[in-house]
Amino acid sequence: MEKPTTIHSTFVVERSYAATPERVFDAFANPEKKRRWFFESDTHELQHHELDFKEGGSERARMKFGPGTPIAGKTITNDTIYEDIQPGRRIVTAYRMSMDGRPFSVSLATIEILPSAAGTDLILTHQGAYFEGADGPEMRKGGWNSLLDKLGRELAR
Repeated sequence: MEKPTTIHSTFVVERSYAATPERVFDAFANPEKKRRWFFESDTHELQHHELDFKEGGSERARMKFGPGTPIAGKTITNDTIYEDIQPGRRIVTAYRMSMDGRPFSVSLATIEILPSAAGTDLILTHQGAYFEGADGPEMRKGGWNSLLDKLGRELAR
């Protein structure tokens, strides 16, 4: 039997924010805020971003990585479909990531937004299929940890 070429993984990341569930939800729904914390970076140039935040809507972003990064000169595309949206409570996305036009992973991400005494607890459950040349589950989990840290800074603005 041949060795499988796809790696499957599920992980959970949790955060607490001193912001209302409505503010946390808005950071995902508002195109300007989402672009700021999710896509802008010192390591790459955001070339394109569009967001149609509704059930069945989509989000597309294209980034070119800069010098000093392991993938300098490469273009990453993130294509997302919003499968379920419960305002202030839950967002479920299916997304595909590609490098220079070649898909390297497909994922389902469920973001639960729960009121807490301190503000909001966020639970991200990520289920991924990683293909040849993919970043893999540990890198993806690290990426989400970094993004949720950036979300915290966005909410503190």
